[in-house]
Amino acid sequence: MNSWGDKFRVTIWGESHGQQVGVSIDGVRAGIALKEEDFLADLGRRKAGGAGTTTRTESDAPHIVSGVYEGHTTGAPLTIVFLNENTRSGDYRNLVVHPRPSHADLVAQKKWNGQNDPRGGGHFSGRLTLGLVAAGVVAKKILGEDVRFATRITEIGGEKDSTKFDQIIEQARMEQDSVGGVVECRVDGIQAGLGEPFFDSAESLMAHLLFSVPAVKGVEFGNGFEAARLRGSQNNDPIIDSEGHTSTNNAGGIVGGITNGNEIVVRAAIKPTASISREQNTYNFESGKVEPLIIKGRHDVCITLRAAVVVEAAVAIALADLKLRA
Repeated sequence: MNSWGDKFRVTIWGESHGQQVGVSIDGVRAGIALKEEDFLADLGRRKAGGAGTTTRTESDAPHIVSGVYEGHTTGAPLTIVFLNENTRSGDYRNLVVHPRPSHADLVAQKKWNGQNDPRGGGHFSGRLTLGLVAAGVVAKKILGEDVRFATRITEIGGEKDSTKFDQIIEQARMEQDSVGGVVECRVDGIQAGLGEPFFDSAESLMAHLLFSVPAVKGVEFGNGFEAARLRGSQNNDPIIDSEGHTSTNNAGGIVGGITNGNEIVVRAAIKPTASISREQNTYNFESGKVEPLIIKGRHDVCITLRAAVVVEAAVAIALADLKLRA
């Protein structure tokens, strides 16, 4: 399915090389000030063109086609459309019979009996994250100005020193390869009490959306996997006031599946881009042999650079849904 959410319901649609991609959002209350310019800052953070990103440049201009009248939401479903204006579909023709390693080419063919759109990855393309970023902008308006997001890349190619990130990315580019990274999103100002035990825990909903972002292969909250290496006396967060604030925040702002009023801290591991220029030996279904594959097209050396704002949007969407449930 291409829809997610209970009270704040998001549906993304389109293909990488189709006419357009977009998002429809249901559950947006009437009266929220919203115009197309409101989306530009976050869309700009996702935009290609910088070092280490794809050379496929699109305007990424948002077009609100429903749900807004005279600068305010109407309460009807909100739909935002983005045109695909710079495609080179011929670059993907050979991938139908010679699918890319670690990409969705093969599984998409098997799931839909070869009826999927293979151009640019089709519906599996990171291009569809435009809709997630747009939904994230709306979600932040629902959360309110008191909720503040701070998102940064904490690691690229195994290196945590940000002064070396550019060098690592450039080296991978020169070697016709790619690198992954880690994105950390911190959210301050979230009230205590959002979330449910077990299946609709705050972590569960955020993780669900984060794992829906292409290339995300790991998610952790607070100390995450590091907590497994600590003792309880080291990992516990002592309560320091009647509001439930704690002296440390190893839990990342969530206890028992419910927000505790402290800063939410979540990290997402982004894998290296699967589409690399380096020759790879992989199975060719037409010849029935393992043969060298050269991937054409325009791809990111480090998708982490553009994924940071998508991670932030996914967290915002989940929190907006939780707030509307409260």
